[in-house]
Amino acid sequence: MTEYDLLILGRGAAAFSAAVRASEITSNEARIAMIGDGPIGGTCVNLGCVPSKYLIEASERVYAPEHQKMIGISKVKVEYNFPELMEGLRNYVSEARKSKYENVIASYPNVEVIDGTATLLGQKMVQVNNQINGSMQLSGANILIATGSSPSVPEIDGLKGAGFITSDTMWSLKKLPQSIVIIGSGAIGLELGQALMRLGSNVAVVEVMDSLLPQSEPEIGIILQKVLNREGMNFFLHSKVISVDIKNGKKTLKIVTKNGKEEIFADEILVAAGRTPNTSGLNLSAAGIKVDQRGGIITDRTMRTSAPGIYAAGDCVSKTMLLETLAAREGAIAAANMFGQEGEVDYGSTAWAVFTSPQVAGVGLTERGCTMKYGACSCRAFSLSNLTRATINRDEDGLIKVIAEPNTGKVVGIHVISPNAIDIIAEGAHAVRNGLTYRDIMETSHIFPSYSEAIKLAAQSFIRDISKMPCCVE
Repeated sequence: MTEYDLLILGRGAAAFSAAVRASEITSNEARIAMIGDGPIGGTCVNLGCVPSKYLIEASERVYAPEHQKMIGISKVKVEYNFPELMEGLRNYVSEARKSKYENVIASYPNVEVIDGTATLLGQKMVQVNNQINGSMQLSGANILIATGSSPSVPEIDGLKGAGFITSDTMWSLKKLPQSIVIIGSGAIGLELGQALMRLGSNVAVVEVMDSLLPQSEPEIGIILQKVLNREGMNFFLHSKVISVDIKNGKKTLKIVTKNGKEEIFADEILVAAGRTPNTSGLNLSAAGIKVDQRGGIITDRTMRTSAPGIYAAGDCVSKTMLLETLAAREGAIAAANMFGQEGEVDYGSTAWAVFTSPQVAGVGLTERGCTMKYGACSCRAFSLSNLTRATINRDEDGLIKVIAEPNTGKVVGIHVISPNAIDIIAEGAHAVRNGLTYRDIMETSHIFPSYSEAIKLAAQSFIRDISKMPCCVE
């Protein structure tokens, strides 16, 4: 039996981060095995963050020239070839996988990449099954489970028979669907839905909740829905798909809405109803590992599971946020704790984002969360209609909301819908992590005119009426 210092089940963001961190701590002395099947690099580079952002960027370049907002600039229709666009996307994914994952791991001589599926035999042993080489047993002083997640597919009568795509399978599309129904209005559904709509699809979204992005502030969901509606996206909120059929070559969805039963028709269905931890085949019970109702592995902030010597990181963990950067952080923290460097994951200052246009991002508590925790909330929302940069660009749909602890003024949350929100939120994460107050933000110089200046103006609104301020008041 081959023995290792660390066995990693999975080879995505969390797995790579753990392998690199463990190698750094031990000066490449730790013997590490990374076990998994499918393309190396996991969901993010192959099926998630990278291809989706490529498609979003492509759709923006097609859409924006025909929807100019500034006076004196003509609107121009952009011609494009969808099959070629998708081929370019797939080629880029292959390049990114090679440069960021395959070449990187090859530079660590102490890390062995093993193809196969892993099953726990106990707290120190793993069996690896490979269709070509059969099975082998490995022993590890430490084990990290980082097997990721897969799209959740709801039990809907006729759905499998009619056929559907997910965020994992849509990258093989060779033809743009003329019409598509998206089941689910989370980040994945809204991002891909807007991208496909801007490329020319008619898009409808069916969502069981009565609003968009419940993890953020209600005002942000309202603004985003207004923008997407204006671009042509149809919403069936507080609605549920009860069956799917095919009629006259179209996929027919029967849905129950607040107004009763309706039928909607589409060429394609995208299921974007969340993701499920990849833990069902791991034999976790053999090692005494506890899971939640969804199969997510329960850990503490050091990423330790209920089994000694076994850690978990990434989408297979029981948590609310499924983020590539968070998975990487968890993997690094797990490795640090294995090899003598103590650490914990700070979930409270972890930022999240939605790459729609306008972008949405947030960190920390919402107004409701702050009120529940402290009994009150000191909150201010600043509209982009009062931001010089936004009015120059004619992009005034948005706001920044700062959530402060009522007694101290300490910033405990920031939520944004704005162009460049994915960059702006880094300042919010810094403020929340380091316990800054809104006065600390006010007293920090910001560039004018910029979108990031909106955070400073939101902070200033705690002490003055922003509508009575000229552009640059300190």
